Amino acid sequence: MSTVPTVRTGIFKLGDLETERGGVIRDAQLSWQTHGTLSPTRDNVIVYPCSYGATHETQEWLIGPDGVLDPERWFIVIPDMFSNGLSSSASTDPDFPSLVTMADNVHAQYRLLTEEFGIDRLAAAYGFSMGAGQAYHWAALYPGFVERAIVVCGSARTSLHNRVFLSGLLRILEAAPEYCGNGRFTAEPIAAKRAFAHVYAGWGLSQDFYRARLFESVLGAPDLDSFLQTDWVDRFAESAAADLYAQALTWLEADISTPFDDDLVAALGAITARVLLMPSATDLYFRTADNELELASLRAAELVEIPSIWGHRAGSPRDIPADLDFLRRHVRDWLDA
Repeated sequence: MSTVPTVRTGIFKLGDLETERGGVIRDAQLSWQTHGTLSPTRDNVIVYPCSYGATHETQEWLIGPDGVLDPERWFIVIPDMFSNGLSSSASTDPDFPSLVTMADNVHAQYRLLTEEFGIDRLAAAYGFSMGAGQAYHWAALYPGFVERAIVVCGSARTSLHNRVFLSGLLRILEAAPEYCGNGRFTAEPIAAKRAFAHVYAGWGLSQDFYRARLFESVLGAPDLDSFLQTDWVDRFAESAAADLYAQALTWLEADISTPFDDDLVAALGAITARVLLMPSATDLYFRTADNELELASLRAAELVEIPSIWGHRAGSPRDIPADLDFLRRHVRDWLDA
């Protein structure tokens, strides 16, 4: 008889943490959650970083005996990204650095795994979207530590087109009357966050998704306005504007080539981990073409496109049975290979 896998949460104290681009996170803390049991040889560890605005609570649905990541086999660590409201965040620290990079997050996560859990290697780094960017950073920054990297709807460097999208979101927040500069707000900018959510909804899902009206037939919304309100406006209303701003900057500046004098080919070539790239066929952020260009410079990699009309959301298919089955089968088979 199988037992229920152990789930634990905690806070890892990092002390004063100097950041890559200048500034210090005072008394930095990294919130975390683990699923499963660490093996005696500590060789069954998967790190599963958070995506934009996500927390360990909103990501844990992917984990389960029949899920994408099986906690009966793997010891899965979800570190909460800086500025997600659980780890040290811009919304709660008036002196929070103006930019905290993906590399800053991954270096802090490395300390969590090595100092808190005594881990000396990763079976895999798995991530979706911004989490995928962190998985890529894990493979580039700690090549001898990471055996596999699974990049779902993500990229090694934020593309120019993606940067334009993020620039638009940042300009919306900056246009709010509550904005007082440097990513700070005198109060929550309710109207600006509503506009932010509506723009995001046009990018997070594909044109084909809206043409097929899947928000009605699959997600059960009575109409488009209701879908935009419940799935987007209400969701972003729960996040502090300062955190949305800070994480958008982290996403904007994501680039594994920074320690390699901005040479992306060199950065990709330095990765020794086996890499699985899983773009969505209709993603508007992270295009398959970007992953195809990266694939040419990776030592050991495979690209499997998710054949979906759900856009970016195909990489986080909680409510999409076909896409979830596709992701689960390919990730599990690849981890077994």
